[in-house]
Amino acid sequence: MTKHILFTLIFGLSTLLSRAQSSGFEVLKNLEIMDQVYEHLDLYFVDEPKPATLSKTAIDAMLKELDPYTVYYHESNIEDYRLLTTGQYGGIGALIRQIGDYTYIAEPYEGNPAQKNGLRAGDKILSIDGKSMVKKPSDDVSSALKGPKGTTIKVEIERLGEGVKTISITRDEIKLPDVPYFGMLDKKIGYIKLNGFTQTASADVYSAMQKLESDGMEELVLDLRGNGGGLLIEAVKIVNFFVPKNQVVVTTKGRVIRCNRMYNTLTDPVAPDMPLTVLIDEGSASASEIVAGSLQDMDRAVIVGETSFGKGLVQRTYDLKYGSKLKVTIAKYYTPSGRCVQRLEYYDKETGSKPKEIADSLLKTFKTKNGRVVKDGRGIEPDVKVELPELSKLSVQMITKDLIFNYATEFA
Repeated sequence: MTKHILFTLIFGLSTLLSRAQSSGFEVLKNLEIMDQVYEHLDLYFVDEPKPATLSKTAIDAMLKELDPYTVYYHESNIEDYRLLTTGQYGGIGALIRQIGDYTYIAEPYEGNPAQKNGLRAGDKILSIDGKSMVKKPSDDVSSALKGPKGTTIKVEIERLGEGVKTISITRDEIKLPDVPYFGMLDKKIGYIKLNGFTQTASADVYSAMQKLESDGMEELVLDLRGNGGGLLIEAVKIVNFFVPKNQVVVTTKGRVIRCNRMYNTLTDPVAPDMPLTVLIDEGSASASEIVAGSLQDMDRAVIVGETSFGKGLVQRTYDLKYGSKLKVTIAKYYTPSGRCVQRLEYYDKETGSKPKEIADSLLKTFKTKNGRVVKDGRGIEPDVKVELPELSKLSVQMITKDLIFNYATEFA
């Protein structure tokens, strides 16, 4: 093990020098301290440290001080990153859920390796390739199930009434659709459910719109409930379906000048006059809020549902050495009226305080194209508020204690 391995792994001497020149003594000082800490661990710790584990832990702890969206992807977790950007990953094709100390198969996707090889909803995952998954968080189990297409894993499961068995599964390329469903609500109103904003989102929405128009669609409901976002450019393209060319959809502003950018519509719309309703809820975030917020600011759509999540931050991913990546929050985004929907302040460099909501006194009001008042700092407020019906105490208990899932597993 080299004397300065952490310093080399994370920063590199050239990076240290360049950062020292641009950011001053504090950068140099703190990087040297980190280097010395690892050097002393390497020389004197009673057991030999594992450099990969230590560096990953150090990086994760460092990024945790900033915000939840600045993330380091080790080379072993690249499938997770691919899923976020493309909707594709190498894996077995199954939804999993954690209950207590165990992770269960919640749904094997039709036509994918998990289903083809006999995994069922309710199967309890005990180990993967001989490594115990008991008491492991579901994220760790998910990472273990993912891997390059064509590779094989052995999944040990326990099935109610059948005991323990081991199933060999060859991973395949799994594609999660951005548009899992579209159809006609009646003879005139079309409906599109959009679950994400990966590289194919706008193309999938366009394809669905074409099919619905051939079925007689005259009005559209675009459902963004539970859509946590994705690629900003895909949001811009979807807005462009409904608004004229050369309209500002979103503007990004960051600490670094090159992160400041204005995104305009580039083509003529495909449905410039079609009545449009957009559904949102508290799970609608980021790119979903760009779509809803920009259409609201332009008075192009009626926004219906609950107040959205309030994520007004933009990330960019940078390639690092050895196949790893770093996703960094580089800017805040602003809708056409000039508002930023970001609800929480994650990082205060002066106080180092915990995340907190932006104070009401700092909120500003803006106006839509037709003069309606909208506010920043609280997500997207719907034009028509529709709250979900409150569940009974019994229903809440049945859901939180997984009674419905357990019943279905035992008696299905």
